Amino acid sequence: MADKIKYILAVLVIGGAIGGFYYYGDQSLLFRVIGMLVAIGISTAIMTQTIVGRQAWAFLGDANIEVRKVVWPSRKETTQTTLLVIAMVIVVALLLWVFDMFLGWAVQLLTGQGG
Repeated sequence: MADKIKYILAVLVIGGAIGGFYYYGDQSLLFRVIGMLVAIGISTAIMTQTIVGRQAWAFLGDANIEVRKVVWPSRKETTQTTLLVIAMVIVVALLLWVFDMFLGWAVQLLTGQGG
């Protein structure tokens, strides 16, 4: 039950921030955006106090740990892979162009069009 109250409170804070953003439309955009960011921060702080919020925070922490474990390719590997992909795209494009020319010729032959 306490989590539901926290969810409602977080939604009300965001809703109030959105309403305030438009209600004070004649004020500086900078102040309205700062107010919106503060409200999002407060709402996030409220949400992290729920069970789902704690699980999400733990998930983000675990994801950060996994990103640190990634072995990123070197510049040489990246360049070689990029050049190989470009070469394969060109080869496939040429093959498709030749196939399209053949099909166009076959359709003209079968329909009797062309000189």
